[in-house]
Amino acid sequence: MESFVRTSESILSIRPWTDKYPNLAAGFTTKDGGISRGYFHSMNPAFHVNDLADDVVSNRRILAERIQVPAEKWVGAEQTHETNIVKITASEAGLGALDYATALKQTDGMYTKENGILLTLLFADCVPVFFFAPKHHLVGAAHAGWKGTVGGISKAMVEKWTRVEGIPAEDIYVAIGPSICPKCYMVDKKIIDLLKVILEEETKTAYNQITESQFSLDLKKANALILHKSGILNENIITSELCTSCDETLFFSHRRDSGKTGRMMGFIGFKEE
Repeated sequence: MESFVRTSESILSIRPWTDKYPNLAAGFTTKDGGISRGYFHSMNPAFHVNDLADDVVSNRRILAERIQVPAEKWVGAEQTHETNIVKITASEAGLGALDYATALKQTDGMYTKENGILLTLLFADCVPVFFFAPKHHLVGAAHAGWKGTVGGISKAMVEKWTRVEGIPAEDIYVAIGPSICPKCYMVDKKIIDLLKVILEEETKTAYNQITESQFSLDLKKANALILHKSGILNENIITSELCTSCDETLFFSHRRDSGKTGRMMGFIGFKEE
């Protein structure tokens, strides 16, 4: 059963988590319910894609009302397909929320213990990876394209939580969100070879060779394998079956739309009590 369930025109919620923990806001946006036009029709929350800034702000305020966390309490990042992860405190609230200039620089992962802060990252085929440790009141999110995946951003988040925060790996739950599926995602041997560095023998279960130089890569499965190798229990990992490239009615897709497109937003945070 699909774990990312449409709860409004603009939002897919991680229902196995949000049903059990009503104070948790966690999910992924659709392309519907906003005011953007043209390539960005209609719920585009991304400033960096040349949409009108005022429309993006309006879209974010619409989402804030639906998510029930004020936009001024969001935190956004200047995602650079790397593996830098930042712990967010109350002092970072609002950075990158209503403009791009204040977004956290060179950051592709965030986590926090704070109530009332929403961690936000943007996607248009890359894998959104959400982290949750309910016993320890900790949430996190990571942006894992192929570079972040082979760079081990999912592993890096687990290591932050286990080594820095002192959380047992078995207490960490992970949700892998909507992203491009293997039939829509062809890569060359260079990327497969890089994946083998982190996954070793398990790499072969994450791809199929199509031609001598083309491989169909399952980025979701690759991240799930990396997470399990990092100590996350398989039963604590849920993976969306939704593909951002296949479902043109629901999602923007960088690859399908040849780069002229909006973004979806992955978000997670504790609401104010």
